[in-house]
Amino acid sequence: MDQDASSSGGWRFAQCFGDKGEVEDITEADIISTVEFDSTGNYLATGDKGGRVVLFERNEMKKGCEYKFYTEFQSHEPEFDYLKSLEIEEKINKIKWCKRQNAAHFLLSTNDKTIKLWKVYERSLRVVAENNLSEGQRSLPAPLLQQNLRLPRTNLQDNIIAAVPRKVYANAHAYHIHSISVNSDQETFISADDLRINLWNLDISDRSFNIVDIKPANMEELTEVITAAEFHPIHCNLFMYSSSKSNIKLADMRDSALCDRHAKMFEEEEDPTNRSFFSEIISSISDVKFSHDGRYILSRDYLNLKIWDINMESKPIKTIPIHDHLRGKLCDLYENDCIFDKFECVWSGDDKSVLTGSYHNYFRIFDTDTLNDVVLQADKSAFKTKKIGGPLPGNKPGMKNGMRPGGLRENMALETLDFNKKILHASWHPRENTIAIAATNNLFLYSAA
Repeated sequence: MDQDASSSGGWRFAQCFGDKGEVEDITEADIISTVEFDSTGNYLATGDKGGRVVLFERNEMKKGCEYKFYTEFQSHEPEFDYLKSLEIEEKINKIKWCKRQNAAHFLLSTNDKTIKLWKVYERSLRVVAENNLSEGQRSLPAPLLQQNLRLPRTNLQDNIIAAVPRKVYANAHAYHIHSISVNSDQETFISADDLRINLWNLDISDRSFNIVDIKPANMEELTEVITAAEFHPIHCNLFMYSSSKSNIKLADMRDSALCDRHAKMFEEEEDPTNRSFFSEIISSISDVKFSHDGRYILSRDYLNLKIWDINMESKPIKTIPIHDHLRGKLCDLYENDCIFDKFECVWSGDDKSVLTGSYHNYFRIFDTDTLNDVVLQADKSAFKTKKIGGPLPGNKPGMKNGMRPGGLRENMALETLDFNKKILHASWHPRENTIAIAATNNLFLYSAA
């Protein structure tokens, strides 16, 4: 499976988890809705539309970065809000790991309404091996004298991995929760819905502080919604939130209790000549991420990635088109609702690369300095190729070295894109070049040297 570095950037398909059947046979509940590495990269979590959380553990027996199944638990169940006559889906919208303090793992998971703090730990299962009436399988006569009484003895039968909800943070959001972010102090976290952001203490589940509220007194005057929110990775008083109006606001909790007045606003003036019916929809920011050093912000709208310097609010320092070939198809994408798809974006562990997804299971990795990119496809042909030992799909023979660079990039712009296959969710290993990609009901792992 050797590949030309110019076409694959040294990236190789490593693993795939999940049912490898046809897309038509997929159960809705199995579709992965979030994926997240922990801070060490030794554990990986996925959440799905069925309310399940599946954890993977690094397989130390294998050379390279490979993972094995660790445990699975049901995080959320479907509920019904009788006051509003609304069904509350069990779908996991986000998972965030807390930094590990002891042998147990703690992670937050949320659906539309309720956030839960889960403790995942190894527990030994012991069984009574002998007591006063039996020894193993053999029955004993009941002891008649007090000195013949003995304490029951237990033997270790098995080690199991248990998951228990330590806290449930409920009833704080009137609208659907789309973001959660743990603070760098590991004591607090924020949760955001369309109109409000709440601040929680991890130890206190029955109250939270509302720190952003953009709900107008008259809902008919509503012009924008919050689309994503994240804490600064170093300064525990700073957080940012993005809006459907194509701006990112940086807020400082030291300024005031209610952070409606932002400290900075990152917004680019729109070119009036490019205005169209779809402008507002495609400029809505679907995801924002701080770089690990907190100096830069990565944002994703429908067609572009943007990198902002935290010290320059007027315009991004880099704008990276992801699938400009879709500009002419916005009518079709509006008709089939794909124009509202929310693509995530991620930084590499060293902040030198960024990653985001597209349609037909394509995803792209960009070098932040040169903007050189690698196009890959999370597709079943990837693991078929691995078994056979051939090149990854899209790298067609025809050059001296056996590959044609840009094969996938050309395919990406073809008419035959499947808009039902899309890479919305991804996570990057914090210390290595390993990425986890959610492709419908499959989890793909790719590694680079």
